[in-house]
Amino acid sequence: MKREDHPPSHNIFRWENLGDIKKGRGELGQEMPVMVYRLMQYTMLDVLSRAYGSETANERFRQAGHLAGAEFARHALDLETDFSAFAAGLQKALKDLKIGILRMESFAEDTGEIVLTVAEDLDCSGIPVTDETVCYYDEGFLAGILEVYTGKEYTVREIDCWANGDRVCRFRGTQA
Repeated sequence: MKREDHPPSHNIFRWENLGDIKKGRGELGQEMPVMVYRLMQYTMLDVLSRAYGSETANERFRQAGHLAGAEFARHALDLETDFSAFAAGLQKALKDLKIGILRMESFAEDTGEIVLTVAEDLDCSGIPVTDETVCYYDEGFLAGILEVYTGKEYTVREIDCWANGDRVCRFRGTQA
């Protein structure tokens, strides 16, 4: 009998559980169509929204994004550099991994407030206009990255989105 207070080990995220993708996908390779990513993301959000309500589902997506962003920062970014070099490294990593094209609009060193855009992002570039923002996962992802780099808690919210008629997603991050 399984105990619910001890989830299976594959339900607990660990970076190493991502596996050796090159070895495991020798013929298909490491890339897949964005449609497949969105199929997983949007169906998961649908199921969570129906079960727990949209607000809770969106917050869970932020939390998952936060975990992913923090782990991504720890394993894929240089955290021992000044902000300018860190931002350039993040920009390169997101483009190389085809997550999106990052552009820093502003960063206030005194307050930590940051405004950035992501073009051609995985979550929403090209979806129908619905007059809403939809990139909850990205909000958490960016907050996780910023927190690991700065050592300070961040709240990141999307202020412009493809889904509300813009052609880039714009995010504002503030220290909590």
